[in-house]
Amino acid sequence: MKKFNIRKVLDGLTAASSSSSSSPSATQTGAQNDPVPEVLQSDHFQLCKTVRHGFPYQPSSMAFDPVQKVLAVGTQSGALRLFGRAGVECYCQHESGAAVIQLQFLINEGALVSALADDSIHLWNLRQKIPAVLHSLKFNRERITYCHLPFQSKWLYIGTERGNIHIVNVESFTLSGYVIMWNKAIELSTKTHPGPVVHISDNPMDEGKLLIGFECGVVVLWDLKCKKADCRYTYDEAIHSVAWHHEGKQFVCSHSDGTLTTWNIRAQTKPQIITPHGKQPKDGKKPEPCKPILKVEYKTTRAGDPFMVLSGGLSYDTVGRRACLTVMHGKSTAVLEMDFPIVDFLTLCETPYPNDFQEPYAVLVLLEKDLVLIDLGQIGYPIFENPYPLTIHESPVTCCEYFVDCPAELIPALYSVGSRQKRQGFSKKEWPISGGNWGQGTQSYPEVIITGHADGSIKFWDASALMLQVLYKLKTAKVFERARRSEEKAGSEIVDEDPFAIQTLSWCPESRMLCVAGVSAHIIVYRFSKQEVTTDTVQLLEVRMQSEFSEGDSPDPAGDQTPTLPTPSSPQEVEPPPQTPNSDGPRDNIPCLQVRSSPLKQSPGFQVELVVQLLWVSGEPPQPITSLAVNSSYGLVVLGNSSGLAVVDFLQKTLLLNMGTSELCSPADPPLRQPRSPRKTRQISTASDSMDGSNTSEDRCKSPTSGSTSPCNSDDERKHRFIEKVKSKSRRFSKTVANDFARMSRKISSSGEQKSDLAERRVPPRHSPTCKQPLSCVNEGVAAAGTNWAFFRTKSAPPSKANASFTRSRSSSVSSIDRESREVISSFCFCESFPKKGEGSLGPCLLLGTSQGSVIMVALSLPPTGESRLQQPVGIASCGSLVTLKGGILTMALLDSSGSLLPPPSEQWYDPNGSEEEREKRRRRPASPTSPVEGQDSQFLVLCSEKQAKVLALPSQTRVHKHSITESSFVLRADVVTVGGGNCIACFCANGHIMTLSLPSLRPPADVNYLPLTDMRIARTFCFSHLGQALYLTSPTEIQRITYSQDTCEHRQEMLSELFTPVETPEAPNRGFFKGLFGGGAQSLDREDLFGETGAGKASRSLAQHIPGPGGMEGMKGAASGVVGDLARARIALDERGQKLGELEDRTAAMMASADSFSKHAHDMMLKYKDKKWYQL
Repeated sequence: MKKFNIRKVLDGLTAASSSSSSSPSATQTGAQNDPVPEVLQSDHFQLCKTVRHGFPYQPSSMAFDPVQKVLAVGTQSGALRLFGRAGVECYCQHESGAAVIQLQFLINEGALVSALADDSIHLWNLRQKIPAVLHSLKFNRERITYCHLPFQSKWLYIGTERGNIHIVNVESFTLSGYVIMWNKAIELSTKTHPGPVVHISDNPMDEGKLLIGFECGVVVLWDLKCKKADCRYTYDEAIHSVAWHHEGKQFVCSHSDGTLTTWNIRAQTKPQIITPHGKQPKDGKKPEPCKPILKVEYKTTRAGDPFMVLSGGLSYDTVGRRACLTVMHGKSTAVLEMDFPIVDFLTLCETPYPNDFQEPYAVLVLLEKDLVLIDLGQIGYPIFENPYPLTIHESPVTCCEYFVDCPAELIPALYSVGSRQKRQGFSKKEWPISGGNWGQGTQSYPEVIITGHADGSIKFWDASALMLQVLYKLKTAKVFERARRSEEKAGSEIVDEDPFAIQTLSWCPESRMLCVAGVSAHIIVYRFSKQEVTTDTVQLLEVRMQSEFSEGDSPDPAGDQTPTLPTPSSPQEVEPPPQTPNSDGPRDNIPCLQVRSSPLKQSPGFQVELVVQLLWVSGEPPQPITSLAVNSSYGLVVLGNSSGLAVVDFLQKTLLLNMGTSELCSPADPPLRQPRSPRKTRQISTASDSMDGSNTSEDRCKSPTSGSTSPCNSDDERKHRFIEKVKSKSRRFSKTVANDFARMSRKISSSGEQKSDLAERRVPPRHSPTCKQPLSCVNEGVAAAGTNWAFFRTKSAPPSKANASFTRSRSSSVSSIDRESREVISSFCFCESFPKKGEGSLGPCLLLGTSQGSVIMVALSLPPTGESRLQQPVGIASCGSLVTLKGGILTMALLDSSGSLLPPPSEQWYDPNGSEEEREKRRRRPASPTSPVEGQDSQFLVLCSEKQAKVLALPSQTRVHKHSITESSFVLRADVVTVGGGNCIACFCANGHIMTLSLPSLRPPADVNYLPLTDMRIARTFCFSHLGQALYLTSPTEIQRITYSQDTCEHRQEMLSELFTPVETPEAPNRGFFKGLFGGGAQSLDREDLFGETGAGKASRSLAQHIPGPGGMEGMKGAASGVVGDLARARIALDERGQKLGELEDRTAAMMASADSFSKHAHDMMLKYKDKKWYQL
């Protein structure tokens, strides 16, 4: 009988409701074309976390298993991070979220005990791939301050703030009735409380003697059997830590005054006192106090002097000195400075037994933002090269991108150039934390993560198979001059701290073209090369982008004149524009950063192709870049901000278009605007004409707002400027007044159009082959529209001012002005599509999305490839607005008629510094798709905004499907991805929901409430990728990877690494003949008799509460769910039952054979003695 699946029924109902909400035109389109089959169902989606990378944020404690070679780090947020060999990592979280104050491994047992700041202790099972809590114990009346678990013991000592010590059985997590009370441990004559317990340890040679350290400076050696104090050691200063000598005859204490006291267990009054960093006075007085020594460890060696390692203890006169770790070995003392404050350190030793020579070989130092491992076996104490990806936060992460299923040769190429960047001077030994095993994952596709940082650096990471390894690091700040301290304040008003910070980036994995935008309004275009080159002059392009209706730009009543813009022959000839000193007036026409003027040596990897900088305008800094895209096939870079749009040809190093958003598509215009005559044509200077006399006036660059100056319209210009100035402040007026001003504006604009039409009939505009309205046709790479332009200063004739006046862009309503002041270009998409409604041929296009939900189509006219591409101009024409959505546009994509995703055109990578044959061979632009059938839609345009999603059929531009994603919230990130053999829109909303919309029907097969937006860092870094992968920056130092694919979730267990591996425990040290004979060796203790219920009784129930953890068998059975888990358990149960039945059958057969044999022998004996007399026996 077929199983009934309610999820598929719900999918069908959702699809029916989605299709019923489509427009009538969409229904007609669907009647012409067959419906696109969709394979994505609810069964294809499941959301779960996969792995967390990076340095543990705000670490608080750590522990090390010397046999399993596994490290555990606890954080202030209750997280646990476990590390083994390179690639073996694990993350788990305490439910309470309280800070982890201490960790203790059950050495070589696959278990870990954690003590939290909420006075609870937990037992973690590390024998499973996803560790889980087996038991928890919550103390109600006392606060936990210290824990100690002896090696190969199941009894855990817990010290409290009251000074008492309780004992817990780690197997059952129950309290023992044996309690060491503080008033019995100290002297009876002591009048004050000794303070919290700061240390507990047993004598290495006598397990029956427990050393207890109190904060006040009192140390007690407690006899567990006799239940009394053997010795008491008193010092005036507070104690921070205690360390034993392995022979158990002496111990060392660190104190708050920077001193170390060494005590002999038999001499209670004469400690040896040293101050490692104190100045020794000549008159024999007590040395000056130093900072507290927070921790000390005392480790011995067979062949040499012991090691004493301590943190802190520096002199108070070392103000501003960084945290230090001191290593004392014999007569030498080494002070090792650290980059960050020390949280904790551990000395790694060869043996886990405390009663043997420890033979230390390394010191593991946990810093606030780093993990350092120091080699004690080499001169100079070098550090080990860290194999973990703990440098994500080396500079704060400002942006993040995730690429899945990259070209196979990409990661080896990045690794080959990145391997040359590795630092030198590391220890030659292998990383000693080598526990665990890698997972046996089936995913083999390459994954790359790119992180942009505040210092201008970009890091490429290999993220394949749930691992993370840095491949290559790019420093974008090398392109610019380093400002002097005196000039920093004057020249960096935008960003004082991080002028090179990466704001956004665009990368093409196929061609390896990289485009980076920084916070200083700079854009850098990179190409990938395997050869080293030296660039004499960095190619520079400066762009002036200005908001058309800014209050700070009030026009001059006498006329708004600007210098004519001559065309540069090459970027090398560009001279810096005239700068306005700060003392004389506002800054104008200068960039935020100074490009490097000296030759730039570029190592193999990403090398600078072009630098684009936005300029200051009338004392206002350039607006931040909000969107960026690069296309290697077209050779174009497009950038947008609140000022407008700029298109750059990085092959010809020229600016193609610089225009405001309202110029692209005025809100009052219909989606497809009819051709209008430009108002004025900007005249090119005679110097430019003399440079290229073959170009006539018809071939000059024009824009909808450029035109020739006529004296007859000067009055209209002044009226128009007055209206524009008033409209810029119209938001304070009522709606009626605003409409009146709008009508006045339309009258003036219409009169200006009529006069402009008469002047322009002799110079017809150059039209694009795919659009009716010309926007820009570039010759020599210069175009200007409205108040946005690019400055080029050539070394030819000076610019002429005769024909240099211009007017602002007209607008038909006050609402458009209000809208234009807020509208920002939010997204781009290069594609091969139909630029015009009903167009029958495909062509290069650019889709623009704005923050107001407008989608604008721009047609591109590209010259043929080869030498013509470098010489002939690129044509750009606007085709108007296609559609408007609620909220800002987040992503756009194209599907073919079968529903397959059409990626942006790209070229295959070639080495720009390689041979000419290789460059020509691999530089060909991909052929355009075949022409569609006339009268039929052959593409789907997928649009997603902050509120809704739409699918349009092209070239008819009819809406096929529409879906409202959210009403009460908004979408933060959306991407069109491929998963489970189909395509969908993956969305992350501000309310924490992650949902998918199947394409092209926009049916939502998955909607999961995953993570509420609690930090803007998540919103800034969250990104989806193909095959059901996603990631975000969960803390300033950690990247969290998740999956929304059912297939990945099913194989997640196989892909995860194993922390526990069966390892033989080293043999105990040999006691020797004489020590065994005379009792000089280590003495054992039967703790079961001493601490068990029979010997110590039951503990008070009100002292602590036992909480069973979900990691036990009962919890595991309750937590496991789903069809896969049920089938697996049923299969295991059947196997076990079959095995038991088989064993029972074998035993039954053996018993039957034995019974037959016995019966046969008995019958033979009976026959043998049947006829014999008794005396014949």
